[in-house]
Amino acid sequence: SWRAIMATLAQAFSDAKITAPMLSECAIGLGLSGANNLIWKNEFYLRNPGFKKIIVDTDGFTTLLGAHNGSPGVIVAVGTGSVGMVLKKSGERQDVSGWGFPSGDEASGAWLGLRAASLTQKSLDGRRASTPLSIAVQNYCGKTPEAFLTWLGEAKQNAFATLAPLVFQSAESDADALKLLQKAGLEIAIMANTLDPKAELPLSICGRLGEALIPHLPDSLKSRNQAAIGDSTMGALHLIAQNLK
Repeated sequence: SWRAIMATLAQAFSDAKITAPMLSECAIGLGLSGANNLIWKNEFYLRNPGFKKIIVDTDGFTTLLGAHNGSPGVIVAVGTGSVGMVLKKSGERQDVSGWGFPSGDEASGAWLGLRAASLTQKSLDGRRASTPLSIAVQNYCGKTPEAFLTWLGEAKQNAFATLAPLVFQSAESDADALKLLQKAGLEIAIMANTLDPKAELPLSICGRLGEALIPHLPDSLKSRNQAAIGDSTMGALHLIAQNLK
């Protein structure tokens, strides 16, 4: 993580043609996947390359801060994984999902891909008819059972997430693909309603996949959704600014 962060900072200062300051003069706010794991978070702090101050939180929380400009609100962020989070008016925060692949991260790219693979397995061995989705998955992963099994044996979260676009591409001609997207929309609704059951706070569905799933949300949730004010990067700036006060 630190290598990626330092390389990104170096590139940013270079692109902006600004001389990079001494790390000992800098504070940095970071939204990182896995920051809710205290062991990983503490080790990350211990490996500080020299920053004067570091504030680390989850990427879900920085997404939340960015989406609502630091104010109370709700987000459901959907990409390779998924998480829902609320910042209440009391300052209390709560999150749902985000349990990780394969048991959690409902509605995510990996979640969709895993289910597309399962349908394809049934088509390959004759438990269901071939469909546009199963054919697309076979063309991507392997047309024979042996080839598909080899792909499955090496596939992890990111690999399954690469199947998600095939679900969207097949939805118009494949009822099962459409059902997967609708189920994903329902999972997003469950997250949002759990976090804000009275629908009192502004809501933003975030992430490229989350935005792609907006048409498949229940109408009641679709009408509540509003575009995020800023992204996770802006949220990280809010995070460090709040801690420098």
